[in-house]
Amino acid sequence: MQYKEVLEAARGNIGPVCKACPVCNGRACGTNIPGPGSRGNIAVRNYEGWQRVYLNMDTLCEGGAVDLGLEIFGKKFKLPVFAGPVGAMTMHYGDKYNDVEYNKILVSACAEAGIAAFTGDGMNPAVMEAAAAAIKEAGGMGVPTIKPWNVETIVAKMNLAKDAAPFAMAMDVDAAGLPFLKGMQPPAGPKSVAEMKEIVAAAGVPFIVKGIMTVKGALKALESGAEGIVVSNHGGRVLNDTLATVDVLEDIVKAVDGRMKIFVDGGIRTGTDVFKALALGADAVIIARPFVVSVYGAAAEGVDAYVAKLYGELEDAMAMCGAHSLKEITRDMVTVK
Repeated sequence: MQYKEVLEAARGNIGPVCKACPVCNGRACGTNIPGPGSRGNIAVRNYEGWQRVYLNMDTLCEGGAVDLGLEIFGKKFKLPVFAGPVGAMTMHYGDKYNDVEYNKILVSACAEAGIAAFTGDGMNPAVMEAAAAAIKEAGGMGVPTIKPWNVETIVAKMNLAKDAAPFAMAMDVDAAGLPFLKGMQPPAGPKSVAEMKEIVAAAGVPFIVKGIMTVKGALKALESGAEGIVVSNHGGRVLNDTLATVDVLEDIVKAVDGRMKIFVDGGIRTGTDVFKALALGADAVIIARPFVVSVYGAAAEGVDAYVAKLYGELEDAMAMCGAHSLKEITRDMVTVK
C-alpha cells in the first residue's frame, strides 16, 4: 500500500476538521481546536521552517550501503523517527477511534515497523492503563508520555506504566498550555526544576522532557536529571508567536553539548526533513499528525506505508549527500536560508 492510498482512505474516516491533506502543513486546519489546528500560524511556521533548510548534494564520495539504524537508550530502531503522542482522539479527529484504540494500533504497528511510539495521556486513567498494556505487548517498545498533572498523579501514572517495562518515559510539559486542560482535576501546569527532579527520579528509566524551546529550558531539564529532551512547541497548539522548532534547535544542541539526547518535532513530514533535523544536531525526530492520518487511513498497514516512505526518502538523502550512517550526517550537508 502506498502512502497516497492511505491519505485517500483516511479522508472518509477522519474529521471534520482534519482533511488528511497531501501535505500536512497546518493551513487547512488553521486555528481549529478542537481539531488538529494551532494557535495563530505556529503549525504553518513549524512546517515552513524546514522548507528553509536545503540539502547540499555531494556524490563525489565512496559508494556503498546506507545504514539508517539508530541505537538510543539501549534499544535499536530501523530509523531515527518516533511517532508522537496524541490524545483526545474523539475530540480532535472524530469518532472512529478513542484514545485506547488509537494507542493500541499505533504502538504495535510502530514496533512492527521497527520504530517506537510515544503514547498519549488523558484524564481517564484507562488511557494510560491501555497504553501501558500495548507497550508491554510490544516488548517495551514505546514511551508512555504523561501530562504535567500534579506530582502525585504523575507518579501514580508512572507506576501504572512501569509494568510495561518501557525503555523510556516522557512528559509533554508544554501541554500545560492546552486550553482544555486548564481548570481540570487533577490540576496540570508548569513544573519547577525541583518537581521535575522528583519526577525523573521516580521514573526508574531514562526520562524525556518534551516541550523545550530555549537554551534556558534545556539546561533546566539537564539539571533535573532528564536524559533526553524534545525541542517542541506542542505543534504550535499552546502559545501564539513562538518560534518554529527549527529556529531554536541549533542553539539548544550547542548548549547541551552531548549531555542529553535531543529529539525535535514540529512540521517534520518527510525523510528529507528528518535528514535536515539530524544535520542540525538532533539525535532523532518525532512526527505526530501524519501518524494519526496513517492510522485513520489503514490502521497498521497505514503506519507501515508511512514509515516505508520516510525510510526511502531518508535513505536517498543520505546517499546523495555522502552519508553512509547517521553519524556521518554533518552540519555542512545542509544550508539554512
